[in-house]
Amino acid sequence: MDKERVLFLCTHNSARSQMAEGLLRVMAGHRFEVQSAGTEQTSVNPLAIRVMAERGIDISMQTSKRYVELLQDPWEYLVTVCDDANERCPFVPGIRKRLHWSFEDPSRATGSDDERLAVFRTVRDRIEARLAEWLATT
Repeated sequence: MDKERVLFLCTHNSARSQMAEGLLRVMAGHRFEVQSAGTEQTSVNPLAIRVMAERGIDISMQTSKRYVELLQDPWEYLVTVCDDANERCPFVPGIRKRLHWSFEDPSRATGSDDERLAVFRTVRDRIEARLAEWLATT
């Protein structure tokens, strides 16, 4: 049986979509082929790498990609994880189901390293909870 394909999309593909990719791969990688991308390409945020490592999930080898680079094959699910990407992403052919899960951008957090890490942890935990809800019904 082929795995269903899930593409997580946010603007910069640096934090939210990267964390979602890593989490789903661990939570249900046996069921899904998972990638993440952005409407723009940047790099994976070091704080995202750090808070995922706290959970034993290594996303340090994941790379930031533009979503247009991943459209050669169809995706069953396109999941936008930020409002900007949801608004900026045009129709994507081959998508069976488009979902929108809005999470705050942890890379915009200010303050000390500990304060910024706390925001990343909160967003990571919210993404994980949303994925668990979705997996229970999918």
